[in-house]
Amino acid sequence: MDWDDFEDLNFDEEENLDDELFRNLEEEKEEPFFMVRHKSMFFPASLKKGDKIAIISPASVVKDEYVYGAMARMRERGYEPVLMKYALGHEDGNFAASKADRLMDLFDALENSEFKAIFCTRGGYGCSQLLANFSYGMVAKNPKWLIGFSDVSALLAMWYSSDIASIHGPMAKHLATKPADDPSTVALFEMLENGGRFDYTVAPHEYNRLGKTTGVIRGGNMAVLTDLAGTAYDLFDAMRDYNDDGIILFFEDIAEPIYKINRMLWRLILSGSLPIVKGIIFGQFTEYKPDKNFRTMEDMIKHFMDRSIVPPHIPVVYNFPVGHTDLNYPITEGAKVELDVKETTVRLRTIF
Repeated sequence: MDWDDFEDLNFDEEENLDDELFRNLEEEKEEPFFMVRHKSMFFPASLKKGDKIAIISPASVVKDEYVYGAMARMRERGYEPVLMKYALGHEDGNFAASKADRLMDLFDALENSEFKAIFCTRGGYGCSQLLANFSYGMVAKNPKWLIGFSDVSALLAMWYSSDIASIHGPMAKHLATKPADDPSTVALFEMLENGGRFDYTVAPHEYNRLGKTTGVIRGGNMAVLTDLAGTAYDLFDAMRDYNDDGIILFFEDIAEPIYKINRMLWRLILSGSLPIVKGIIFGQFTEYKPDKNFRTMEDMIKHFMDRSIVPPHIPVVYNFPVGHTDLNYPITEGAKVELDVKETTVRLRTIF
């Protein structure tokens, strides 16, 4: 897609841009403009040496040195990172670029068949603004890996709703500031090169519920995904998913008060989603303060789980290394996994 496609638009009026984008997309695509859910996920091709990775900034402003550092790490691995036109601005307040420019980069990255993956530089806020300009066919037409977490959870939800697997994983700052042998970085590259496969064994937590189960894993930033409730991208609405394998959910978040996470959990109970999942993984909840009711987020979650209608026999994991921490293991959204929670270890692995 090129700027010439928009030469008659008034870019000072964002609603006009959105309307014209919808008209252009409706003319170009053959698929009906709605989301559907199938029984299986499509996994993009594994990356190999020399493959191109599109670098985009779909949300908040990111530091140049993080982006260039991440690109250097990709080159060390043998990939060819390509900085998209607006990945480093022009800044639009707190956003990396205007909505139109961020959309343009994402559209171009999707449409260019030379790109085998799309790497998001940073979260923050802004990804949900882009969702209204997409349809099922736009992602499914030329599927490729999408990588990111935090606010990027909104785009990962769009990939899932299009039946395309994606990667909830480290972004530019992590790749740029951690050494080449960092476990999360190594896991990300190995995942990209092996069709989304992963196998993690981590230490137990005293609150864990023991058990073994299998299901399709999905989740991400809890606040972002909660804000998508009732939309076509409602990732936590297990009842609307036609996959027969069942669902294992994972959550993470940053700077959310304990009571807000409690409220999000109650929404999942009231929606009927949480009581029918096959397993739950609580990742890292960071940068919050104790309140009058609970000293830690884990204390609140355990209290909630012990008194809710979540089946007591399903395995539950606390403090899994995924989220806004140094150890942020990538997870393949939409993969079938086995979760094995023992007294001594927790193992989470893909089962293809």
